[in-house]
Amino acid sequence: MLIPTGEARPRFWVKLFINPFIHKKGKGSKIRRLVRTDVLPFNKFTLGDYAIIEDFSTINNGVGDLHIGNRSLIGMSNVIIGPVTIGNNVILAQNIVVSGLNHEYRNADMPIMDQPILVAAIVIEDDCWIAANAVITSGVTIGKHSVVAAGAVVTKSIPPYSIAAGNPAKVIKKYNFDNGGWESVKS
Repeated sequence: MLIPTGEARPRFWVKLFINPFIHKKGKGSKIRRLVRTDVLPFNKFTLGDYAIIEDFSTINNGVGDLHIGNRSLIGMSNVIIGPVTIGNNVILAQNIVVSGLNHEYRNADMPIMDQPILVAAIVIEDDCWIAANAVITSGVTIGKHSVVAAGAVVTKSIPPYSIAAGNPAKVIKKYNFDNGGWESVKS
């Protein structure tokens, strides 16, 4: 009854009459008018104080909880599929995919859409910047105060105070607290 058969988005009445009483939206936070909010009542969705979700983004908690911290910005045209935790003061630029969901493909005799899904939480810690067109795959943690470069595909966790780039993303710089600067990582 909550979701039409074969679809990911809740029925309109769920958005109007149930979700506002279950999910938490912080003080001063904004979800722009053209955001697709596929938010269901059986998983959590929280939006921190002064957080913003820009137009043309899709937010989905259908397979796992979705938490967005205080003062975080979800830029235009992002897709975020839980389970995902985004910390405080995080910037997601444009056209980013953050998906804690993946499709299994073990049985070649069965269509992929009929096979089980795999779910693994994504964590983006405080003060991170994810640049445009990046992809963050399930099960990944991006450490505090890290940067993911434009177009990067993150398939493994990134340590705190790092800059990662490429496909698959690799750490290319780390912050050195002794000299107060970013240093290249030797490969």
